[in-house]
This record gives sequence, structure tokens and C-alpha cells, in this order.
Amino acid sequence: MTHNVDLEIEFLQLGTGRFLRAFVDRFAQESRDAGASVGSIAVVQSTDGSRANLIAAQPNGFHVLVRGFQHGEVIDRVQKVQTIVASYQAKSDWAKVLRLVANGKVRTILSNATEAGYKLEPEDRFSDAPPQSLPAKLTQMLLARYESSKKPLQLLPCELIERNADKLKSLVLEQIALWKLPEAFQNWVSQDCLWMCNLVDCIVTDGPADHPLAQEDKLLACAEPYALWAIEKPKGRDVQLFAHPAIQWVDDLSPYYLRKVRMLNGVHSAMVAKFLPAGFQTVQQVMKDPVAVRWVRDLLFEEIVPTLAYRLEGVAQFADDVLDRFRNPFQNHKLSDIKLNHHDKVKVRLQPTYEEYQKLFGRIPERLHEVLNVRFE
Repeated sequence: MTHNVDLEIEFLQLGTGRFLRAFVDRFAQESRDAGASVGSIAVVQSTDGSRANLIAAQPNGFHVLVRGFQHGEVIDRVQKVQTIVASYQAKSDWAKVLRLVANGKVRTILSNATEAGYKLEPEDRFSDAPPQSLPAKLTQMLLARYESSKKPLQLLPCELIERNADKLKSLVLEQIALWKLPEAFQNWVSQDCLWMCNLVDCIVTDGPADHPLAQEDKLLACAEPYALWAIEKPKGRDVQLFAHPAIQWVDDLSPYYLRKVRMLNGVHSAMVAKFLPAGFQTVQQVMKDPVAVRWVRDLLFEEIVPTLAYRLEGVAQFADDVLDRFRNPFQNHKLSDIKLNHHDKVKVRLQPTYEEYQKLFGRIPERLHEVLNVRFE
């Protein structure tokens, strides 16, 4: 899928998965529908290219079902998303991607590479087109921009990693040093480009196979009504980003991160370890089983909440809200999907809670200990 007017493209999105499509790309559409002038999005797939091909095969966009409960009311609506105007495969279209960053009006680069993407690949070479790692890809993109116009870029990495932008920036600077690129470029990346730490929160699943749109829309996704995109306000810098009710500009991201990653994501990963081997297929199945629900609730309120409640506000209420969100009957959240990169996720979502619990209370948290000892091939 190509586009003749690269100048329209304001966002370059590294990742074609359903989360960013049903989150950022939907927000851009909803903002546009509300009358705002929002630029278009180009997406880049780093894996086999099948989703990039699906996006190209649907030039009129895709649909997101927004379904669940909000403020005691049932929400069930369809949002058509037409903000993506170009899709690229990194392996075959890398020169086009670099040209777009260099010559177009791309203002913001987004990514969602999961926890596993935050590392360098020792085999990456500056001449690779493309290199393997996310930091190396970003380094090449930033260099293309620097050599063309030096117009600074905004970077919004959406991975569920604490201080995500700071860590990704550090990896890019490390890659720049390894490749012995000019110091002036390094300074531009570090000081001129805007790296924004942020937190994304919305449960997104595949659209139901029996939905009337499923036959025609191979990109159909389902999102819960709850959505939060908390972005830490850069001090003394202007940010150019569309407005949306889900976007909150905050002074300190850490409370939002800890609540969401330790509770919602932590329990998700614990469910995978505890209930996938027992034959459960979805989060909703777990939440319909009284014994399983009691285990989940005890894990949350007896082992996770106590490590947070003494330092954060609203922890118990957030925990109750998490359980309500898990019960959403409109979603079919597969444990096998949550299992992707499970061991990397556990290090971020569960291991810190396990260690902090022992320091605080001098004993081993039984349920966390159980799930941390589960290994998948």
C-alpha cells in the first residue's frame, strides 16, 4: 500500500498490531471526526508483512468495536478508522521508510515492540537495510531526518516499560556510539528530539468471528470503553499532538504506571501461568469460574495491592475496576495472546511485586511464587 502524497503523513507507526490500530489510530480518527485537523498515519511492519498486506488490501480502513460497560451503561458502538494511508514492510520497503522520514512531514514516531524489543542486536550493522532491533531502526530513521532537514521528531514509544521513552532513547544513543556516528547527530537526538514517556491502558482483542463485519473486515478489533493514554508533560517544550478525551498530560507518570502494570497486566500474566495449563482459554472463562475468581481476587488484594497501597492513592478502587474490566462479556481475551513474550513480561509485571512483598512483609507471597515458577517452552 503506497500513498502519493507523503506530505500528509504526520505519524509513522512502527507496528501494525491490533492494539495501536484500536488505540492511537482510533483516537486520531475520533479526534478528526470531532472536527480537528489530524494528519494521517503510515505503518511499518517488522515481521513477515502479512498485516501490512491486510492493511493495504483494505484502503477504506477498518473497524473497531467499542464494547463493554461504562458508568453503569452498556456501550456497543462501531468506529470506522481511516487514518492509516500507507503501509510498509520493513524488509522490502526500508528505503521508502527512510525517505518518508527524511522528506515528508512526519512529526511523530510511535512504536509498540513489546518488552522484548528493548535491546540491541550485536549483529546489527549500519549498512543493514533494515537492521533487526528497534533501537537500530530508529537510529537509521533519525539519521535520515538529521541529514535531510534536522527538523526534530517527537517519539512516543507505547511499550509497557517503565520510563519507556527514556530507556529507548538510551538504547538509541548506545547504538549511535557503537556505530560511531557524528557527535552532532548524537546531540540532536538527545537534546532536540522530544522523547515522551507515556502509559497506554485499554484492553483490545480480536473482533468476534460471528460479527457481521468480520467477513469483510480482516482487521476488525474490539476495544473496551475504558481508555487512558497518560503522557508525561515535557518541561519547557511544546508538543504537537491531537486532543482526545483519553489523553491525559501528567506531571508524574509513575503512579499510573505502577497501578496499571503491576495490577492489570500483572494479573493478566499471572492468569496465563495459572490457568492456561489448566485448560482455560480466555480471561472471561477465568472470571466465570468461582474458584478461579477467588484465586485472582486473593492474588490481587492480598499480594499485589499491599505493595502499592502505602505509596499510591486509589489502589483498592483501581483493583476493583480491573476485576470489572476483566468481566467484560463482549470481549474474548485469549490467554494465548497474553502469553506472547511471557517471560519478558513477567520480569516487569510480577517479579518486582514478588521482591517488594518479601521486603515489606518478610515472607514469600504464595500465589506469586507459584506463577513465577511456571515455565513455557
